[in-house]
Amino acid sequence: MTRVLIIGGGGMVGQKLAHRLATSGLEGAQDLDVTLFDVGFPPASAPGAQITGNLTDAAVIQNLAAQRFDVIFHLAAIVSGEAETDFDKGWAVNMMSMWHLLEALRSEHNATGGAYVPRVVFTSSIAVFGGPFPDKIDDAFLSAPQTSYGAQKASCELMLSDFSRKGFVDGMSLRFPTICVRPGKANLAASSFFSGIIREPLNGQEAILPVPDTVRHWHASPRSAAGFLVHAAGLDTSRLGARRALNLPGISCTVAEQIEALRRVAGQKTVDLIVSRPNADIAKIVEGWPRDFNPARAEALGFKAEDSFDEIIEIYIAEDLDR
Repeated sequence: MTRVLIIGGGGMVGQKLAHRLATSGLEGAQDLDVTLFDVGFPPASAPGAQITGNLTDAAVIQNLAAQRFDVIFHLAAIVSGEAETDFDKGWAVNMMSMWHLLEALRSEHNATGGAYVPRVVFTSSIAVFGGPFPDKIDDAFLSAPQTSYGAQKASCELMLSDFSRKGFVDGMSLRFPTICVRPGKANLAASSFFSGIIREPLNGQEAILPVPDTVRHWHASPRSAAGFLVHAAGLDTSRLGARRALNLPGISCTVAEQIEALRRVAGQKTVDLIVSRPNADIAKIVEGWPRDFNPARAEALGFKAEDSFDEIIEIYIAEDLDR
């Protein structure tokens, strides 16, 4: 039996991942036992045992590590906008929780004489990069974040790489594109509007666009997010060498191109529900984010995303509209 822990299992991506594991499993694992950990769960949660707790409590993390899960997905974080406005909370939740988790896993590793080496898959972010940007960011581009959120994610990448180098865990960091279209209500992420300008109009609601429609960004669907995680869990990490962070595939498009895709899929009346209302704070954060990638390394390792933003919208309609 392969025992799986999803930290952040109550969130949107965690729920998508849990459903994916329930239907498709993991490569090479005949039988899965999935546990979800979070501060809370939606009413109709995905399959799996549930543990409620807070990652800022080191004792809670130690109790999770003591269960010696084979595969650990670390998805939990406070989002970019909140991490920027609440400096202390951002570092406590996004960085210190990773330190305590890795230290607890190292303790379990040592207690077994080195026999316990869990696979740890961490959801990082393209926010680890900062400008000035080339036309496309390749796999050799410098990680130099310009937000607290990006700095916290980059710190976790470095910790996970070092603990893996020492053999305490077998980890990798996945630099997710902005996941779009996210179902449900808007969150405090500065990137939330990328989903909102699609989701709200498709649900017959007005959507606020806080940045110019010339803003370009890097996207993938929630379906792809779950696929990235499942693929990473079964990957032969010896193929990564010493570089355990990956830029993942996605779609680069401007906000105007997003809106044109929405027009093609749902018509002009839907597009008319988007209202421009500039927000300088959001625009400043988004300005420091990358816009396009050449994720050749991840693609060579078998990671896949959508081919167009139209496809991303169609996935939302098929899987999450009105749910």
